[in-house]
Parts: sequence; structure tokens; C-alpha cells
Amino acid sequence: MATISDRITVNPEVCMGQPTIRGMRITVAFVLKLLASGMSHEEILKAYPELEEDDIRQSMEYAAWLAGEYHRPFQAHAK
Repeated sequence: MATISDRITVNPEVCMGQPTIRGMRITVAFVLKLLASGMSHEEILKAYPELEEDDIRQSMEYAAWLAGEYHRPFQAHAK
């Protein structure tokens, strides 16, 4: 299991290796989708009481970190 932050972990045996919140079966992507849908932090915390404010904050930090990464697409050389 890899720890990305003190709250975001990656375990190949949990949620197919997607980054999750504290090893629970709540993915970072799910939290970000809730935020993108317009839910407030308070609404998310009420709907998912196992989450904490720092889980939401670190999900957003993780997304910002990923958005800043540069990935060059692989291109096969033509023969």
C-alpha cells in the first residue's frame, strides 16, 4: 500500500488500486465528483459521516497535484 498523503492511500486490493480516503472504499475521484456536482463540504460530510473535512481538502490538493503533472503521450515510431 502506498501513502500519498496522510489521508490518501493506494492499495491494489482496494477499489482496483484507485486512490482512496484512508483506505476506505471511498475514492478521491468520488469525493471530487461530489464537489463538482455542486455539493458543499457540509453536505458531503452530512451524507458521508465517515469523511472528515481534511479528507475533502486533501482530495482537492491531490487533484491539483495531478493537474500540474506533465505527461507526454507515448508515440510508436513508424517503420
